[in-house]
Amino acid sequence: MSERDPDAELVARVGARDAGAVRTLVLNKLPRLIALATRMLGDRMEAEDVAQEAFVRIWKQAPHWRTGEAKFDTWLHRVALNLCYDRLRGRREAPAETLPDEADPAAAPERQLEARTRDARVRAALAALPVRQREALVLTYYQELSNLEAAGLMGISVDALESLLARARRTLRAQLAGEQADKDSV
Repeated sequence: MSERDPDAELVARVGARDAGAVRTLVLNKLPRLIALATRMLGDRMEAEDVAQEAFVRIWKQAPHWRTGEAKFDTWLHRVALNLCYDRLRGRREAPAETLPDEADPAAAPERQLEARTRDARVRAALAALPVRQREALVLTYYQELSNLEAAGLMGISVDALESLLARARRTLRAQLAGEQADKDSV
């Protein structure tokens, strides 16, 4: 691996059971893990369970971590995604349509209502996507991974990722435009 892993030293300290390193790692990684799992599962409580299980796996794996084989952050995202997939397979049902609201407390009430309505429509449309398309969108747009990193995590080529992204964007656009047309005709 040509580039240095920014988490290598921290993971080594976690492997040595340094409590301060564990706290730092949790502070650095927990928000993104919960965000990823919430977007994939549509349930904040389940997302917290996924994050907890991911940290248990970090705790178990850290003493054996070999720097240079994979970036720690890439491995952590893969673990979280696998845990999400396990839960989605266990459900055998459509993902929940609601995700936590994140309204702007400074906005006027009518703007808050508009934002909540728009956000709910986007969350529902995102939840209705096929899992692989949703994963591609979440990794690139919400987790802010590069196409190369996201493709690597998903085990596909960059071209395949870009195809998934294009289909996902097209489906979201059509679904959201269709909802708007339905609202306008009422």
